[in-house]
Amino acid sequence: MAGEQTTTDYISHHLTNWTYGYLPGEGWKVAYTAEEASAMGFKAIHLDSMLWSIGLGIVFCAIFWMVARKVTSGVPGKLQAAVEMIVEFVDNNVRDSYSGTSKLIAPLALTIFVWIFLMNLMDLLPVDFIPMLAGQIGAMMGHDPHHVFFKIVPTTDPNITLGMSFSVFILILFYSIKEKGLGGFVGELTLHPFSAKNPIVQIILIPINFILEFVTLIAKPISLGLRLFGNMYAGELIFILIALMPFWIQWALSVPWAIFHILIITLQAFVFMMLTIVYMSLASSTEH
Repeated sequence: MAGEQTTTDYISHHLTNWTYGYLPGEGWKVAYTAEEASAMGFKAIHLDSMLWSIGLGIVFCAIFWMVARKVTSGVPGKLQAAVEMIVEFVDNNVRDSYSGTSKLIAPLALTIFVWIFLMNLMDLLPVDFIPMLAGQIGAMMGHDPHHVFFKIVPTTDPNITLGMSFSVFILILFYSIKEKGLGGFVGELTLHPFSAKNPIVQIILIPINFILEFVTLIAKPISLGLRLFGNMYAGELIFILIALMPFWIQWALSVPWAIFHILIITLQAFVFMMLTIVYMSLASSTEH
């Protein structure tokens, strides 16, 4: 595919999602070009990101359900041992970092870690394999393969990463209000970090406190989602740039980068999980 397109077209093709949405003047359709996908704006959905994220979520649930159903107290198999190791690893981090009593946090942390890891893991597949296969299938259906887009790493889509982070943000708000009460939550936003014994001065400080605390609050989901997206997007882009090089250079660079990237995809899943636990712990804490 790289040989049939210019470098710019090749990179653009690999970074464009399979998009369905409303195109002004043409109605609801699948985007035929990157420009059409961009013109759809918010009235669009990335079909490939949804397909892979939901599919990998089902894979995660199926594997853990299968292991739980066949768990044995004797000598465990390799899959059971791996699952038990992951569960114990996540449980230890929750115990060390979460100060509340909610039974939701450990399952939430486990889901986040494994799900994000599986989505990140797709970045290790050859960059041309799935897009080329999708192009061939599209050609069989009468489409131009150069206009068949199919990305396979959901975490390189900010819609996915921000969607996950804002889901965590909703839980943060819920637990903050649940543990502190609505008055305590509002007070946390308006009475800190500056306070005064004089009530008039305190009233004057309320707007300043609210601006500072609100920015801090909203920065949590935005930074959480963009951190994951930025790291995975950069990793994907490096793989694409390596694919543009001569074959012998590809092999010399892709293998070391893939090995190093295994650390990155694991670390990013771990960071997202740990920050979620910490944020939830802060939301559940009655101490500011």
